[in-house]
Amino acid sequence: MERGNHTVTEFILLGFTTDPVMQLVLFVLFLGVYCATLLGNTTLIVLICNDSRLHTPMYFFIGNLSFLDLFYSSVYTPKILLTCISEDKSISFAGCLSQFFFSASLAYSECYLLASMAYDRYVAISKPLLYAQVMSRRLCICLVLYSYTGGFVNAIILTSNTFTLDFCAGNVIDDFFCDVPPLVKLACNVNDSYQYVLYFLLASNVITPTLLILASYSFIIAAILKIRSAQGRLKAFSTCSSHIISVTLYYGSILYIYSRPSSSYSLSRDKMVSTFYTVLFPMLNPMIYSLRNKDVKAALRKLFKLAQTEV
Repeated sequence: MERGNHTVTEFILLGFTTDPVMQLVLFVLFLGVYCATLLGNTTLIVLICNDSRLHTPMYFFIGNLSFLDLFYSSVYTPKILLTCISEDKSISFAGCLSQFFFSASLAYSECYLLASMAYDRYVAISKPLLYAQVMSRRLCICLVLYSYTGGFVNAIILTSNTFTLDFCAGNVIDDFFCDVPPLVKLACNVNDSYQYVLYFLLASNVITPTLLILASYSFIIAAILKIRSAQGRLKAFSTCSSHIISVTLYYGSILYIYSRPSSSYSLSRDKMVSTFYTVLFPMLNPMIYSLRNKDVKAALRKLFKLAQTEV
């Protein structure tokens, strides 16, 4: 990939702090979060694959969401852990590019997948008798494949445009991973065309799915209001509550970071917000979709009983 006159072979990730004690504290904290993320998402995937009661479109999407979160957190956390305990804070140009590409592709794929899940909830509530027919296996697979494909194609566009910038302001990244805002701070040839690419990607990968989700929920609310019994309305709403929480947390942090012009970036403030959707959110998703879900709890109890029997 051809770059500008200022050749950069590696970047320096400053991380969160230079205090050795705080670095150790953060290492333990992030290690715990990462272990919980791996355990939670892997368990949810195993439950969905093994329990026939969870072989439905909704859990098919939840399983793919856990799959994305599993790898999404793995793009960031191992490098964060290494940065906390090692004096070497460097990351090669190729390593930075790879981390940037995979983080963007997985993040964009998750945006599309959350929109697909909103459509699934719309069909389940608005057309319950036709749910199995409309949300066929073929449609579910197509929606997931479209989510993955759309994420990777748009990540290629973003990565190719970002890493052809001329990084003339040094190679020190005031962040814990390679992301758009800190890399833009290092570039000296960020022109309007690059900003237009960012706005296009924001519109196609975040704003458009957001509008689709809002449209789906407007129809869902209309359908819920038509239900006569209060218990029926509450039951219908509860099937969407986990998805609403997930969408609000994920899209809220994404829009906060990437919907502003580069001149208004505050790396110290954005670093904390980035930590939420890159590290904490993948850990929270399994909890969001399982703690209030009777089917998942029943599948988990069944798995525990099976494990105890084998022991």
